[in-house]
Amino acid sequence: MKNKIIYGLLLLGTIVAPSCSKYLEVTPDNRAEINTVEKVAGLLVSAYPDRHYLFAESASDNAEDRTRALSSNQSQPYVDLYMWRDPEGSGNSTPAEYWNACYSAIAAANHALQAIEENNLGNQAKPFKGEALIARAYCHHMLVTLFAQAYEIGGANSGMGVPYVMEPETVVSKQYDRGTVASVYAQIEKDLTEGLALLAGGSWQVPKYHFTPQAAHAFAARFYLFKGDWDKVIEHASAIFPENNFYDNIRQYAGNLYNLTSDEHRQDYTKAERPFNLLLANTYSVYHRSSGAGANRYGFGEQVKNHYAGTTVFGAVFRTRLFSWGAPNYNPGKFNEYFHYTNVAQGIGYPYIMMPLFTADEALMNRAEAYIQKQNYTLAINDLNDFARSRIVNFSAATHGLTMEKAKTFTGRADDKEAMLEALLDSKKRAFIWEGIRWMDILRHKLTVKHNHIDDSGTETFTELKPGDNRRMFQLPQEVKLSGVPLNPR
Repeated sequence: MKNKIIYGLLLLGTIVAPSCSKYLEVTPDNRAEINTVEKVAGLLVSAYPDRHYLFAESASDNAEDRTRALSSNQSQPYVDLYMWRDPEGSGNSTPAEYWNACYSAIAAANHALQAIEENNLGNQAKPFKGEALIARAYCHHMLVTLFAQAYEIGGANSGMGVPYVMEPETVVSKQYDRGTVASVYAQIEKDLTEGLALLAGGSWQVPKYHFTPQAAHAFAARFYLFKGDWDKVIEHASAIFPENNFYDNIRQYAGNLYNLTSDEHRQDYTKAERPFNLLLANTYSVYHRSSGAGANRYGFGEQVKNHYAGTTVFGAVFRTRLFSWGAPNYNPGKFNEYFHYTNVAQGIGYPYIMMPLFTADEALMNRAEAYIQKQNYTLAINDLNDFARSRIVNFSAATHGLTMEKAKTFTGRADDKEAMLEALLDSKKRAFIWEGIRWMDILRHKLTVKHNHIDDSGTETFTELKPGDNRRMFQLPQEVKLSGVPLNPR
């Protein structure tokens, strides 16, 4: 691993950032030397954000007030995130940091696309052109999801989007337009569709860190879930494992992960060798530490834990690998830190975690949701039972198998679709805690987020973040105003 400067003129000018992945360590003027397929492939290693979006967990209903007495750490940005305030600066775990990382990745993708076009690299470069297009689409989709109004299925989506950058920047503070959510989605779909058609025959040294066909289909399934194109969700999710052997490829909490120690589990959870990881990113992070969000006053506490480890719609608990710094400070035990020393003698450097961007587990649940939306409950239940079978110890179809009656009883919903959707979302909330998926579901399904606040006398009050509240859009970095980009309203 190396500490290096990522060059590239972005919305905010030149950005300096550390990373563990290889990168073309040259100045912008030397990018004209990217004239071979091998160099393009090397550049695309940096077409993925090297920061994460776990900050959304602190704003979601996967966080609570653990009280000042039991959780004295009140460092930022976690307090502001819980309060739905805009954190200052662009430090670790801030929305601004992730914004910068996405546009840095987009810059790498655009330089790769330019090099392919200018050097006429031919058919051998097609898979890498496809990867660059999909990586660009993915970054913009994450940006429009987190920093713009939620996509409305069937709506006009005329609210401000995010700048869709399609060429390398050559001037500082170039002027940009945010466009609309609709225009951003249209360009994402164009890049995604074109990119998928080019991936066939591609070869990557470490495939799980690139948009291979499997990972690209997983992204497409998520994208079309946001768009409400249920047939395409099913099509792309099913294309990941054409033999429909999802169960053999999802996280086996009750299977081959069962006997691992806590340390082994954290290592295996984000290993490239595991079939459930479809796309991984190496991200600079302190979120998982006790000094980060782990033991912050506002985070994964007792009430969240009780739901996380409680009885599911299937009539049993999902097996977990809970990590604790002492109640009520918990961690789902998913991330193993890799520390890169920049100065061993002084003991300083950068902490990293491998972040799963796409998994077989999410793709299966996305397909199940599409089946529910199409009212094909038999196939939806099949997918949900496969998901549960991998997480419930000694799963029995007779005892634990999902039925419509179970879903209605568990959720209290009389309507078939509402009951099934709520059961699915409840299962996802438990399974994907600390992976950023819950915030996406909150946006897509217009869920109200409720946060508790406990004062020193023990009095508990509550605040709510309802659909339509502008604070559901994270704030852009202040510096984007230099490029004519308006901030989100507050």
